[in-house]
Amino acid sequence: MADGKAVQREWRVTGMDCGACAAKVRGAVERLPGVAEVDVALMSERLRLTLNDGETSPERIEKTVRGIGFGISPKGAKAEKPKAGFVLPDDAMPDDDGAGPEPRSAPDAPPEPNWYQTAKARLVLGSGALLATGWASRLILPAEVSHWVFVLATLIGLIPVARRAVAMARVGMPFTIEMLMTIAASGALVIGEPEEAALVVFLFAVGEFLEGVSAGKARNSIRALTKLVPKAARLEVGSKTREVAAETLSVGQIVQVRPGDRVPCDGKVVSGTSGVDESPVTGESVPRLKEPDAEVFAGSINTEALLRVRVTKAAADNTIARIVRLVEEAESARAPTERFIDRFSRIYMPAVVGLAVLVAVVPPLAFGGAWDEWVYRALALLLIGCPCALVISVPASITSALSTGARNGLLMKGGAVIEAAARVTHVAFDKTGTLTHGKPQVTDVQTIVGDETGLLALAAGVESGASHPLGQAICSAAEAHGIDPATATQSRALPGKGAEAVIAGATICVGSPRLAAGRGALSEALRADVETLEAQGKTVVIVLRDDVAQGIIALRDEPRADAAAAVAQLNALGISSVMLTGDNSRTAFSIAEGLGIDHRSELMPEDKVAAIQSLAAEAKVMMIGDGINDAPALAAAHVGVAMGSGTDVALETADAAILRDRVTDVPSQIRLARATMGNIRQNIAIALGLKGVFLVTTMLGVTGLWIAILADTGATVLVTLNALRLLFFRPTVADGLAEPASRTTTYNNHSLNPRKDTI
Repeated sequence: MADGKAVQREWRVTGMDCGACAAKVRGAVERLPGVAEVDVALMSERLRLTLNDGETSPERIEKTVRGIGFGISPKGAKAEKPKAGFVLPDDAMPDDDGAGPEPRSAPDAPPEPNWYQTAKARLVLGSGALLATGWASRLILPAEVSHWVFVLATLIGLIPVARRAVAMARVGMPFTIEMLMTIAASGALVIGEPEEAALVVFLFAVGEFLEGVSAGKARNSIRALTKLVPKAARLEVGSKTREVAAETLSVGQIVQVRPGDRVPCDGKVVSGTSGVDESPVTGESVPRLKEPDAEVFAGSINTEALLRVRVTKAAADNTIARIVRLVEEAESARAPTERFIDRFSRIYMPAVVGLAVLVAVVPPLAFGGAWDEWVYRALALLLIGCPCALVISVPASITSALSTGARNGLLMKGGAVIEAAARVTHVAFDKTGTLTHGKPQVTDVQTIVGDETGLLALAAGVESGASHPLGQAICSAAEAHGIDPATATQSRALPGKGAEAVIAGATICVGSPRLAAGRGALSEALRADVETLEAQGKTVVIVLRDDVAQGIIALRDEPRADAAAAVAQLNALGISSVMLTGDNSRTAFSIAEGLGIDHRSELMPEDKVAAIQSLAAEAKVMMIGDGINDAPALAAAHVGVAMGSGTDVALETADAAILRDRVTDVPSQIRLARATMGNIRQNIAIALGLKGVFLVTTMLGVTGLWIAILADTGATVLVTLNALRLLFFRPTVADGLAEPASRTTTYNNHSLNPRKDTI
């Protein structure tokens, strides 16, 4: 074996217009020795693979891709245009597909021409002009002249196609649309049908041009995301500000965002109060009020007053960058339907060629049929049998759906996820942070030993730095009343139970009543107090010092305003819902009853996994969660969906994400998935239906070559246009939900000043 180390490499490939183009690139390079894990993303124009350069050099990869007519350049290098001879014999084809300009984040990309300046457009216009000239010359000139005009028109359009067909055959892919076109058009010339040959080549060129324009529109809808982030930011340097490139911002720096400006980073508001339009990022049409400590997204628009924002994420990790990355990665996760069609087409193409050969030779040899007639029908059959429309029927729909989802704050990681989401019959919700706001407020503090101030200081000391909403609420309550957290060491979380730390030499635990009962600290009197508070829909934690109860703290987390509407919409879709929570049964019942949803309570993380597995054995399950403890359950479900405000672990584990933190986006995501699968079924019906009809008419001699290519091109264009309809699909519905009403929260123990909290 040749020496060499297998490493992952990445290139940008230009000139790909459809799923068939991506398949050609994939098929050409995966046959090379030392190449593995080939991933070709059409919309992001990316080729990624694992390469042992001891067996195949990167230069050979690039030469192979150029050889089949595509441009290629290493990631980060200046984009290269596709090779000339494979599209036009005398001109290099620009990196065009009607897509419009590159994102500004790619300053090394070549300037994009208008559609009418592209090589494909020139080919269409040139061959069309020659075709029209041939028809016109037939009226005023001898037939021999128009004959040669049609021959010339055929050759001009056919030469680049034939060269591509030969290049594909050399890399082991002989059964391509280019090869079928070459055989059919050449055969038509041989049997004396140059007019039909010229028309076939012209219609093929038109089809390729329209594919390029369609692919460009879909690609632009994704590229547009990268343009949401402004290129410049106003960075505070001492008492002054200066303009810097947004991509150079570092975590911790302070930037100013003036009214009307886009926010240049993900961050937290340091000072200022303003409405921020987040619709470019989340699709939410109503501006949201941002005050100090509120989070803002890169790409959102400040509408009212100056904000000072502290950068919390680098440019490569901001919300827009993550959306783009997720959409690009989603292209790699092909749907099962797409993989089946891909395998089917590999068998289908040789079968069509074999059938065409039989049609050409069997009737003349066995039944004395006319050679010209049956060869003509065989050539038409070759064009009818081209699987282009079938091959692109799935990826075209998936790409449009991913783009639509991204614009509406709904992310799904690929076609496999979309297909699974469309089949969902049950949805399981986490409670805290998903069905509820995830920001509980302390409502009651009851002491057993000491006073309320000391109890909150102990609890806040244990929960300092906590990511769990209950812990954060306790720390916020202490801070609001000017109570300093006790100094704690050896802090650790007790998943599903609470947290503990060492304070002043004693082990302090803040945990659930179940944990206190397990440690023998739950007396009958304390149990009665806990039950009373839980019956009010509150969550209770008990503070223990060396397993001796010091007091209890009650918190309440209100349901999101749209949670009940989401459950109702799921019911309307025929989907059952259940709430899974680690909270106590009384609190869970109170929340679930108000939402009209089934529930399972007091679940540890492993219990949630078991519950999901139990449901998944009989149904297709989607799990919605936001916390670290939800990650295992998200992975266990058929489709795991993370709320956008959730932890990075949940977002990475999940198959999909909801950026707007709206529960009604769960049924929206399912509606989008179902619409996508319906669109795919329509595309497959169009592709196979047209081919079936014209296959019969061709065999009977009713239709000929130009009708055959028109049927193939027409099917491809119809499939693409049908897929593009998803770009205008509105998965959300007007639910008319009002903002949650504010409520007053006070402590039962009046030694602490009451305060008002908005939930």
